[in-house]
Amino acid sequence: MATLRQRYSYMVWMREFELACLEGVATREIHGELHTAIGQEAIGAGMAGFLRADDAMCSTHRNHLHAIAKGVDMRKMLAEIFERESGLCGGFGGHMHLMDSSLKFSATGIVGAGMPVAAGHAYASRLRGSDSVAVAVVGDGAVNTGAFHEAMNIAGVLKLPLVVVVENNEWAISVPFSAASATETIAERAQMWAAQGMRVDGNDVEAVASAFGEAVARARRGEGPTIIEAMCYRFRGHFEGDADTYRTEQEKEDRRSVDPLAITRKKVLDSQLATQAELEAEESSIAREVKKMLGEVRLDPKPSSEMALQHVFVGGE
Repeated sequence: MATLRQRYSYMVWMREFELACLEGVATREIHGELHTAIGQEAIGAGMAGFLRADDAMCSTHRNHLHAIAKGVDMRKMLAEIFERESGLCGGFGGHMHLMDSSLKFSATGIVGAGMPVAAGHAYASRLRGSDSVAVAVVGDGAVNTGAFHEAMNIAGVLKLPLVVVVENNEWAISVPFSAASATETIAERAQMWAAQGMRVDGNDVEAVASAFGEAVARARRGEGPTIIEAMCYRFRGHFEGDADTYRTEQEKEDRRSVDPLAITRKKVLDSQLATQAELEAEESSIAREVKKMLGEVRLDPKPSSEMALQHVFVGGE
């Protein structure tokens, strides 16, 4: 299991990676929407170190941090996001459709659609007699979809090794969670599906790690599904280009002051796990590495126009 010190390193990598992605929006190297999870790094880092290559993870449109936690190659992922041939999917999938079959990591832009896929992975594990688990990461908007309910119901019926992490950042695009939920929390719904429910502070990487580690261990023991509701706040709009006028400027300013990186950094220093100078040196080193990676990706070729029909029709024609 990763230490607090290591989890802080994960968080810095995650923040710097997404800052690099933002550069591609302004330069139009990235087409379509880009969704970042800046401000939600403690959840991604809290999941790191618990999963094996044969464990499946199904993510969302806001997926970069989950991929990093699963161990997906950041160089290939950045290349995919920047639509390069060297990307995970040859530049065809882009930001919302990252996939690494060797690590059983996938993502989808359809809200809630990762749930039945994760349930399928969990059922396949059961059929194989394996102790591998499946993880579905969703947002609070996904919990009100039929796919979420159906997947959780069958997971409860069959006691599938499914862990669901709900990143409750309080807003489903422009709709506040309080206006769309009949229950005060998502975790309390778990009992309806014979699952365990936990609600944690998504800004506390140790709280997330503790809950996630417990849920994964429970799934491996064959004790059924778990829902972890991790409370957080996205610092930017729903996507890059979102006017974000549905949240007041005061709300955004107040909430951005509670930065999970700053919280974790202080814990590392207070626990004497590193000195100020050591953290500053590591932060600078990671920033340089990501900048170097971005520079290399920008030199990679884009997919040829002659390949436009590949992956569209059977046989590529």
